[in-house]
Amino acid sequence: MTTEILSRIQFAYMITFHYIYPPLSIGLSLLLIFMAFMYMKTKSHEWEVQLKFWIRVFALTFALGVATGVPMQFSLGTNWARYSRFVGDVFGGILGAEGVFAFAMEAGFLGILLFGWKRVSAKIHLLSAIMVSFGAHLSGFWIVAANSWMHTPAGHVLVKGRGGQTVAQVSNWWDVVFNPSTVAQFSHVVLSAWLSGAFLVISIAAYYMLKNRHKDFAKVAMKMGLILATVSTILQLVSADRLGKVIAQYNPIKLAAFEGVFDTQEYTPAYGFGWVDMKAEKSYGLKVPGLLSFLVHSDFKTPVPGLKSFPKEEWPNVPVVFQLYHLMIGLFVVMAACVALGLYLWKKKWKGKPWMFKILIVSVAFPQIASLSGWYSACMGRQPWVVHDLLKTKEAFSATVTPMQNLISLIMFIVIYTGFFVLFLFLLDRKIKHGPTLEEDESEFRDRYEGKKA
Repeated sequence: MTTEILSRIQFAYMITFHYIYPPLSIGLSLLLIFMAFMYMKTKSHEWEVQLKFWIRVFALTFALGVATGVPMQFSLGTNWARYSRFVGDVFGGILGAEGVFAFAMEAGFLGILLFGWKRVSAKIHLLSAIMVSFGAHLSGFWIVAANSWMHTPAGHVLVKGRGGQTVAQVSNWWDVVFNPSTVAQFSHVVLSAWLSGAFLVISIAAYYMLKNRHKDFAKVAMKMGLILATVSTILQLVSADRLGKVIAQYNPIKLAAFEGVFDTQEYTPAYGFGWVDMKAEKSYGLKVPGLLSFLVHSDFKTPVPGLKSFPKEEWPNVPVVFQLYHLMIGLFVVMAACVALGLYLWKKKWKGKPWMFKILIVSVAFPQIASLSGWYSACMGRQPWVVHDLLKTKEAFSATVTPMQNLISLIMFIVIYTGFFVLFLFLLDRKIKHGPTLEEDESEFRDRYEGKKA
């Protein structure tokens, strides 16, 4: 394989395993605010146990997110040197802001949440939870702003850098950060992160209910997760509609690949599922005539530009992009069904058949796979451009890195990132099986019991 292909595989593998953790952190952080508020308001042991348990789960996702995120910067520098030089002036400020204004804030206040018990008041715990959540969301904003700039670059000028290579230089900082797709992409990403956090809580609570353990704890956790999942599911529909219109305006080739649209025609259809035949340049499957026209133009008749309206060399891998996009859509429908199932169990006072709880246990994987499918389809749909209309992927990798060097580093990162994932599953499994009764609570209970017995 070529250096370009190996570099793409390596970065795809790293970002896939890294992106498991940040959405969980963002979604959980929102629930931490509610738990900290309830603990401050009631001072009850039940809310203290809830808060302590989920803080520790959050800390695990945060730690793994950091551990898997830092090496990616070195990978960009070594494997994508020409890309790094091209975007260096633009991304330097964005990634610097992410580290200074988001990561440091999140890490600092997380320390108070973890080690501030019996040292700070409940109000400080609430403030710390708010700042941790704000830091997590702010960190996500900076990363999404950088990625959005690659899809809809703005606020820059092209100049000659060292060695005569053309590079992008910031001309308007605010136009860079708030480029045409930043807000739409950020809302879509944040809502998917809320779903990831919500379904993690739902999954763990369903496990306890199935095993008939910690039922009072599980009922409260399940309610929190379901409320957040319900709100996020509804808002995600609005967000997806807005993002779709932005993509139609600025990245029409990508939209055409999403839906396998080759011909520009009235009543442009949208597919529920199907497949793409590249030889015939046609798409087949379950389609709704005029639906894509309506989603883009609010009019069933107005045509959406098809792939044949653009140069063929600028088409992405249409069959793969089509399937990834529809996998994301399909999983969203599945998540909505899981939310409905959870609300049904809530109405029935958590009395249901074991298979219902088993579905909710495995539901934690649905938002994760949907998020990755969305990122893959969006970034592969941008190809052959790594920065839309400015820099092609084949011009962005490090020309001096040999395929053998790339292969060795790829194997190394596969071992490291797979090891991190196994470690995450092992530690999370230990925390879940240990249960929400923390060690200090057990010790305190034993002291009370021994005292009463004496």
